[in-house]
Amino acid sequence: MNPVADRLVDACLASPRAVALDDGDETIRYLSLLRAARAIAADLARHGLRPREPVVVAVSNRGRDVVALLGVWLADGVAVPIHRQTTPAVASGLLARLGARLVVNARPDLDAPAPIRGTDAVLAHPGGAPAPRPLLERAALVVFTSGSTGEPKGVVIDAHRLHHKLDMIRAHTGFEDHARTLLALQLTFSFGQWATLLTLSGGGCLVMRARFDPAATVRDLVGERIDRAPLVPTMLRAMLASDATERAADWGGAFMAGGEVLPATVGRRVLATWRAARLGDIYGLTETGTCDFFVRPEEYEAAAGTIGHPGEGIEWRLAAGDGADAGELQIRSPWGMAGYLDAPALTTDAFADGFFRTGDVARRRPDGRVELVGRAKEIIVRAGNKVAPLEVERVFLEHPEIEAALATGMPDPRLGEAVHLLIVPRAGASPDPARLRAWAAERLDRWKLPDRIHVGSVLPLGRTGKADRGALARALAEQR
Repeated sequence: MNPVADRLVDACLASPRAVALDDGDETIRYLSLLRAARAIAADLARHGLRPREPVVVAVSNRGRDVVALLGVWLADGVAVPIHRQTTPAVASGLLARLGARLVVNARPDLDAPAPIRGTDAVLAHPGGAPAPRPLLERAALVVFTSGSTGEPKGVVIDAHRLHHKLDMIRAHTGFEDHARTLLALQLTFSFGQWATLLTLSGGGCLVMRARFDPAATVRDLVGERIDRAPLVPTMLRAMLASDATERAADWGGAFMAGGEVLPATVGRRVLATWRAARLGDIYGLTETGTCDFFVRPEEYEAAAGTIGHPGEGIEWRLAAGDGADAGELQIRSPWGMAGYLDAPALTTDAFADGFFRTGDVARRRPDGRVELVGRAKEIIVRAGNKVAPLEVERVFLEHPEIEAALATGMPDPRLGEAVHLLIVPRAGASPDPARLRAWAAERLDRWKLPDRIHVGSVLPLGRTGKADRGALARALAEQR
């Protein structure tokens, strides 16, 4: 029994004629969603799908991709979403690691790497019956992490935990039923997954976009009568820089930020640009079931720059750090992952006394809210002093000529590591790095000042659309 599938089936039966999915190419009503999903489930059964067997699902934010996910669940399989733009070598590697025999590509007309490409919706790969995996006995999903610092890990999501976590998220975000959600986040991303599931289980319409385009997203807010838009802060920055903002100046829906830190300067500019809109912020990890801390829209001004307070049922602590007020944020959640697929040692190492080690360094503010300082692995050790990239970025984002900023450490023969900062100027601005450094010297300790300031047009992004420090460090290394 998969309660996530059950809640989607209930929504289909409750509003059969309502539009569930609209990806610009195709509009799918709830009854059609259910019928098409049942057809995929029947096809999987004909191919001999075993209970809780992993099934790869090709996705690229198309309505039929959601149909495929439900079809896998109705067939009692475990869905493993993989993007259609995944390189052939990576796709082959993931299939091999999963031991996956079956792939569902509900849009075979779209280009995809060879392992997940074919003329039929359900593709069969050679292989015998898969060995039982106890970790998958109650699973709904396996979500692969981005792998920016190593081989991607397969996070196993328990169906029952996900079902109850969706109810918790709904309660803390005020996620309304029968509303229209704009989805530019990918379905390989846990943020995009829960936004999809909550929208559909509440009888709403999911307006899907295969690619994020800042100007088009701004226009969609009004043109598609959007009620809420889940976005990562990098997307919000790009929208603010768009020439189209005036077209949606009166939009009164809700932005839901998550996936990376939302700087206070960006949040305040969002609310100043869309004065009738609301803005909430969410923090969580795929491994903890996502959405562990919340900043509600009504408290945003007081909570700007923090991740707010924990949701109901979430326990947290700060592990001992170098400073008295900061340490690694660790979370214990009843809705966390079942574990990493086929990696029991990694799963054990990820926890301390039942608390998941997030790798994020945080501090508790006097008002009780939690503020992120940076990633433990991203802390820059400059001449023996520890520098948090987030702290450097926050200061420079206060400068009126800077649109975006990203800091990273680079090897340096004299300092060990040097602080490098990439800035993106606001439209029409031409900030001088020397003047910027002098300005920041009045706001940062001397050892935290960037040793080198680079000027660019965009921040490097990872596959989920978030700013990527690792990509920045690699790009800087190539320039040397």
